[in-house]
Amino acid sequence: MVNFRRSLVINFFASTGTTIIQFIVSLTLARILSPSEIGVFSMTVVFINIAHIFRDFGVGSYLQREAELTPEKIRAAMGVLYTSSWFLAAVIFFASGWVAEWFKEPAIGPVMKVLALGFLFIPLGSITHALLTREFASDKQAFASIASTLAYAATCLSLGALGFGTMSLAWANLANILVGAIALIPFRPKGMPWLPSFKRWRGVLHFGLGSLASNCANAVNEAIPDILLGKLGGARQVGLFSRANSTVAIFGYVAGSTVNYGAISYISQAHHRGEPLTPLLNRAVALLTGVGWPMLGVTAVLGHEIILALYGQKWLESVPAIPALAITGGIGLLFNYTPTALLALGKPYLSAIPTAVTILSRVAFGILLFDGSLLSFSWAICIATIAAVPVMLVQHHHYLGYTATSMTKAVMPSAITTLFCMAAAALLKLVMPSSVPVLVNLCWITIPITIVWYSTLRLTRHPLVNEVHHFAGSIKAKIFKRPAAK
Repeated sequence: MVNFRRSLVINFFASTGTTIIQFIVSLTLARILSPSEIGVFSMTVVFINIAHIFRDFGVGSYLQREAELTPEKIRAAMGVLYTSSWFLAAVIFFASGWVAEWFKEPAIGPVMKVLALGFLFIPLGSITHALLTREFASDKQAFASIASTLAYAATCLSLGALGFGTMSLAWANLANILVGAIALIPFRPKGMPWLPSFKRWRGVLHFGLGSLASNCANAVNEAIPDILLGKLGGARQVGLFSRANSTVAIFGYVAGSTVNYGAISYISQAHHRGEPLTPLLNRAVALLTGVGWPMLGVTAVLGHEIILALYGQKWLESVPAIPALAITGGIGLLFNYTPTALLALGKPYLSAIPTAVTILSRVAFGILLFDGSLLSFSWAICIATIAAVPVMLVQHHHYLGYTATSMTKAVMPSAITTLFCMAAAALLKLVMPSSVPVLVNLCWITIPITIVWYSTLRLTRHPLVNEVHHFAGSIKAKIFKRPAAK
């Protein structure tokens, strides 16, 4: 637990650093690129994200979950990964023209070709990254992450300023992959083989097929909004929806890497030791919602101010989509660790069932409820997510022994904290001085909202309080050069 907590802290600071850099890049690009240019890239990336699921083929999860990992198994995993990655690189490259024609957006073709090149180089670093995650070696991963993020930022901003438009994002993505792979070379685990093999590939393939259904369904589910809106509306609406979605997902950008870091390895190891997963899931969900739900609630209340302060006047049309997307994100946090728990049980394919329900619901509600506005589309996405909740609750009860009553008790303090934070945000919004820049207003109101958040955590005896105190104690010990209390 000590090593795991240390890895989480390192990962948090590293991911926060990279998130800040990416956030600054995002703010700058919002003023350099048009909504249509960003929309074109968003429409392209959804296909690339789906392809990544087939490219990985569950290899990363296999390396983290396997109880006994030998050099032969690693070489077999490398063989599967190189084959899938290079095959998909060719498919994406030659399919780029067809996709551009289908969307009637010629700019998509060149972007897809550049992104296809990244598939040739991803295997160079992904195996090492998975093995380092298995060992909770977040300090080594942090170096590579920061280096690749800096390469992305420098490439993106320089090319964007030179007028490359959407292509600046594509070339920056390639630079990110190349630098990340090179930076991981010095940190290869001892004894890690260099060459792939096709011996013993059946074990990797068997696991990969099981996780592929779930991962593919998740990728399609994430892609559906952009694809459907791109077809029903256009690139501009996709760009606006993407901006609303990224605003709601700020918590995920800051903490997403940390809350999921090592989760597969940690939960799998607990399962291999014969420990029940329900108490572990209860605590994990409570901690996650204790931070995530209040942030989503405050974002829903202050959506207009956040968009105006961060991205400017031209993005205000994305504000109506924020409340529905915040609810969608809150449901996602509630079931964030379910796929990992099912994977630990050796049943990763079960996660595809509720995701399939969500996909079908998103298509159905998206077509039926879309009236040409971003508001109607965002609520269609939210309702589709709610439709899959009963399926996930049944899986919890049947496979994990995790009842809805147990989950409700675990997250009730988080719900109360969220309501208090939203009420505080609404009241503070009323007293914001109009003469002060909106960004300054957002900065000062974070202080009273944080006080309300912490006070409510203590009032509800939320388990997050102990983690906050432990984290604060660790920071204090580092500052004063004293060992933190165990």
